[in-house]
Amino acid sequence: MNFWLVLAINSVTLGGLLFLLSAGFSLIFGLMRIPNLTHGSLFMLGAYFGASLVLWFHVEFWLAAVISGVLVAAIGAGIERLLLRRLAGAELAQVLVTLGLSFMVADLCLMEWTGDPISVPTPPGLSGAAHFARLAFPAYRLAIIAVAVVVAVALWLLLERTRLGAMIRAGVDDPQMARVVGIRVSHLFTTIFALGAGLAGFAGMIGSPILSVYPGLDQDMLPLALVVVILGGTGSLLGSLVGSFIVGFLFNFGQALLPDLAYFVLFLPMVLVLALRPQGLFGRYAP
Repeated sequence: MNFWLVLAINSVTLGGLLFLLSAGFSLIFGLMRIPNLTHGSLFMLGAYFGASLVLWFHVEFWLAAVISGVLVAAIGAGIERLLLRRLAGAELAQVLVTLGLSFMVADLCLMEWTGDPISVPTPPGLSGAAHFARLAFPAYRLAIIAVAVVVAVALWLLLERTRLGAMIRAGVDDPQMARVVGIRVSHLFTTIFALGAGLAGFAGMIGSPILSVYPGLDQDMLPLALVVVILGGTGSLLGSLVGSFIVGFLFNFGQALLPDLAYFVLFLPMVLVLALRPQGLFGRYAP
């Protein structure tokens, strides 16, 4: 297959994974006004849960991915209700708590699953290539792109066509006014935190056949999610989608064409956005 085509497919696939990771992260950041630094750890935890279900308990791959997402969502809801809610209004304390939790999760994963990388097999039926117009495309990477599109549409419908979505948008735009009109913003915090954590855990599992599962996966993915949120804008689903694919292309093409400057190429657009449009490409200005 043509080198540029392979690189483009890999970039779109990474963009799809980053969207699943960063969509919830962006909404959490937009609603709670804190960067959830455990988000990369939740991605890694979902990957470890899913790998264990597939390799040790012989659970079907997609069912394992859903179970992993649900388990990580429950953990996320517990973190918000038991820890972050007690620190409401103390942004620095919340950041430090989420940072400490990320280190704790990393150590627990290392203790339970050791430091050896775990390879997760590709789901049956998706290990080969799909052929279109005499070109062969990796079937599983196409499946990840399709899953990301389905999730993006489902999230858009949730945010734009449901009462819960209207409350979430109101909470992101003006949480004080949302409280005044009777929206229980604290319940929204738990819902969004659980949803974001669940998406991160699900993304970790479906990304494991490509990335494998290893200690440090959280630290590899969290900076990419941060760049996505800064580029796209906090609380913006469209910003997360566009930012994810921008970062996917910048990261893959940077690694392939300018390996010595890969992170320079990745973080330069973020610096420019922070300097010229701090609210992000699709975010709203918050005075």
